[in-house]
Amino acid sequence: MSEALTKILYVEDDDDIAQVVMMTLEDIGGFTAVHCNSGQKAIDTIIDFAPQLILMDVMMPGLSGPETLKILGQMPVAQDIPVIFMTAKAQKHEQEAYRNLGAIGVIVKPFDPLALSEQITSLWQQWKTA
Repeated sequence: MSEALTKILYVEDDDDIAQVVMMTLEDIGGFTAVHCNSGQKAIDTIIDFAPQLILMDVMMPGLSGPETLKILGQMPVAQDIPVIFMTAKAQKHEQEAYRNLGAIGVIVKPFDPLALSEQITSLWQQWKTA
């Protein structure tokens, strides 16, 4: 049996979206989640929190999601942590580009809060069994 997903690092600069997602992850999904409001904060938090998965916005000021993913990929402690992007920029070619960068999946905004945890778990399980 594969390891259960319990710890998620969530990276999102929009406070309103972050509140909804954090409530969804913790209350509906039962995950332990930490929110970072920037790519740099995620990089700074990754060692202490040791997430199993990173859920990250694409468009953020400072470091974008793809830029943050590139930096994480160069960190020995983070390079094997799967990343799921959340974005409104989700045309088929854009989703393919995010996967080519190393993301295991893309969740499109606006998202369904009631289905979010299930979507994340499904992508996690696909990644674990790939």
